[in-house]
Amino acid sequence: MFTDMGTWYSALYEVNLFSIMIRLSMALLMGGVLGAERGLRNRPAGFMTYVLVCMGSAMIMLTNQYISTAYAQTDLTRMAAQVVSGIGFLGAGTIIVTRNDEVRGLTTAAGLWLAAGLGLAIGIGFYSGAIVGFLFSIFALIILKKIDVYIKQHAKSMEVYLEYNSAFSLRNLSEYAQEQHFVLFDMQRGKIKTLNGEMGTLVFSVELTQNPNHAEALNGLYSLEGVEYLKEIA
Repeated sequence: MFTDMGTWYSALYEVNLFSIMIRLSMALLMGGVLGAERGLRNRPAGFMTYVLVCMGSAMIMLTNQYISTAYAQTDLTRMAAQVVSGIGFLGAGTIIVTRNDEVRGLTTAAGLWLAAGLGLAIGIGFYSGAIVGFLFSIFALIILKKIDVYIKQHAKSMEVYLEYNSAFSLRNLSEYAQEQHFVLFDMQRGKIKTLNGEMGTLVFSVELTQNPNHAEALNGLYSLEGVEYLKEIA
């Protein structure tokens, strides 16, 4: 198809069948890997969503490059700008607030935005930027994620969701907090119906003034009389 290395290399940066296949293949691969990581964590947007976002962005940039080649005086960035702003609607759809006031999906939304950025880079033929960006993305999602978890588990404050039965006492909770040098604030009470009847709920913030170990703090709170269930919410 190509007679020498120079022709093969230059063809990668033109809009032709060869470059289209290469770019869409890269978008499929990179979007698939990012989506698989989210899918394995059972997040709202997974493998197929990331693949389609990345390939769609690449296709839009390919189309924009083709238009700018076929028609002079065409803005090469116009369609890319619409992708950057438009992906926000899809990302917002992955962010949910659970009944426990827990916000989920922020990382997934940011990942979709990143996948769109990689797709745009691939689509315009910015191969080096796309590859380096992809490698850094994998590093952040796998390696830096562990640092993020560690930071959250040792932060000086945390949000707690708690369900309790009739044996629970706010006084016991307050006394335990004083013993452990916890500071409780932003407390919200509610009720929930379960198979075992109606139970009360509490959502509150805890400031850990001495030992910011969330696992130990949760174990201590769970040992209080009347506590049926509790978890840290993000």
